Amino acid sequence: QVQLVESGGGLVQTGESLTLSCLASGSLGGVDIRGWYRQAPGKERDFIASTKLHWDLSTYSDSITGRFTISIDNSKNTHYLQMTNMKPEDTGVYYCTARREYRGSTMEEYWGQGTLVTVSR
Repeated sequence: QVQLVESGGGLVQTGESLTLSCLASGSLGGVDIRGWYRQAPGKERDFIASTKLHWDLSTYSDSITGRFTISIDNSKNTHYLQMTNMKPEDTGVYYCTARREYRGSTMEEYWGQGTLVTVSR
């Protein structure tokens, strides 16, 4: 089992920056894909970004490309989402994820409890 704990959510104004953190613990062997999702009020949960441990390769949603950056600190078992030039449409609950894949199929996936980010106009 893997436990994920997010932190860093809060209220910011349009154009400001915010960084979310996600601390992973438990049986992390092979659980090497880390990501972030967002659920805006009244909408589905959407993919934001993902990256893979020890690989310099990240994937981003078109809606945030160029403004958000995902990163990992392996020594701290923590991954981050750095958000800049934030917009009101970035408002939502942000969930971090960790998963293990095998040949393109998800074998196990874990979710954090979510952290609320509100961007005021």
